[in-house]
Amino acid sequence: MRNRLIALCIAFIGGAFGLHRFYLGQNFAGIVYLLFSWTGVSFFLTIFDFLGLVFMSDESFNRQFNGITEPPKFFAVNSRQESSREITATLGELKKLYDNGVITAEEYEVKRRKLLDSI
Repeated sequence: MRNRLIALCIAFIGGAFGLHRFYLGQNFAGIVYLLFSWTGVSFFLTIFDFLGLVFMSDESFNRQFNGITEPPKFFAVNSRQESSREITATLGELKKLYDNGVITAEEYEVKRRKLLDSI
């Protein structure tokens, strides 16, 4: 698994030779940087690469260079809590309907089981 800080250090130290590109798995770009290192063009390209790595988030880095896609944890937890609250409220309303005799015991049990299975 590649690390963004290591890529930054390699780009800072040997970026003009394309060493950071080899580390990031971009071998063709690394060879191009190495071939043009004597012209100074690769040095200027490395400045842009370095700045791009500095301002890149860890999530973007992992998605681009490690192939890791993580779902946003905050939204997954929040939506699950909301659905649990809604199901709990629905179960309470269902119990009131059963207690008032609006639905039968069989209907109550079927709907209750369906709601509990969805959690």
